[in-house]
Amino acid sequence: MDLNGTVTISLKDYRKLTEEYPKTERTRKNLYEASKEIEVFLSFLCTREPIEDYVLAFNKQSRHSQIVIVDEKAKIKFNEKNNNKS
Repeated sequence: MDLNGTVTISLKDYRKLTEEYPKTERTRKNLYEASKEIEVFLSFLCTREPIEDYVLAFNKQSRHSQIVIVDEKAKIKFNEKNNNKS
């Protein structure tokens, strides 16, 4: 969503906003890396045990992500529409 316009905020709030940006980016990067590590672990489990029933149960309850298994490789898919509501 791209909005045009202006907004007025205090310098204190602006400073706080700019200070939080690096933390937000670090958190985003950490989440991405953690999801990749979990994919590797789940893929490993797929080669050892049948986990499809557990994945189905997880996917039924999860609001923010889904696990997809293709050829014994797990992928984590984030549900963008639900994640934007948080």
